Amino acid sequence: MVQYISRSLWNLCQKGFRQFLSQKGLFESESSTYTYLLADTNTKEAVIIDPVLETVDRDLKLIKELGLNLTVAVNTHCHADHITSTGLMKQRVAGLKSAISKFSGATADIHLTEGDNIPFGRHSLTVKETPGHTDGCITLVTGDQTMAFTGDALLIRGCGRTDFQQGCAEKLYHSVHEKIFTLPDECLIYPAHDYLGQTVSTVGEERKFNPRLTKSMEEFVELMNNLNLPKPKKIGMKDSGISTSANNHLC
Repeated sequence: MVQYISRSLWNLCQKGFRQFLSQKGLFESESSTYTYLLADTNTKEAVIIDPVLETVDRDLKLIKELGLNLTVAVNTHCHADHITSTGLMKQRVAGLKSAISKFSGATADIHLTEGDNIPFGRHSLTVKETPGHTDGCITLVTGDQTMAFTGDALLIRGCGRTDFQQGCAEKLYHSVHEKIFTLPDECLIYPAHDYLGQTVSTVGEERKFNPRLTKSMEEFVELMNNLNLPKPKKIGMKDSGISTSANNHLC
């Protein structure tokens, strides 16, 4: 089943930076993945974050309905629980470019590093490198620091696992505390996944209430090294267009 998280977000209109910025959260239920579509409401230039293969038709239909010019499809990391639709989107959207971290091991049009900007109209997303779940994890932050798209680095009351594909609990702890928890308290957190139906949190909430990341680093590492979780269902499968030399081909 596919569902929209919030169609009303398209009408989001506030003072300052977000007055002309629209954001839509879209959900894929098999992998509990959130795909985010952001657009400049004046120029109609748009970017999409973490698109999923199974929902490519839905996403492209919405983009067409809204009259958007999709310029960049960016993945926050190489995913092990779903296959990206970036490659297929590139075949169907003229001029679309793919983007992913330089350290992901994946092939893309744009390789991102710390401090890079992804522009769309008058807006942009700033790249923060947040490794730990994988070496190539990034967090994307709006120019006014009111929204952060954290991928699997920081989830709502949780975080990504660290027991495969270059995972490192100590790296993840430092990434979250130094790159995400240093954002303003009111900055909205939009993760790549949620398994309990939650859609958004804030930096302040997660800094105070996240049961994993409020621990000391030593306690966090001990916890993450003993989760004993099953391997993701789609690890090792090839994606629809972005390739990687790593064992995991999902980007």
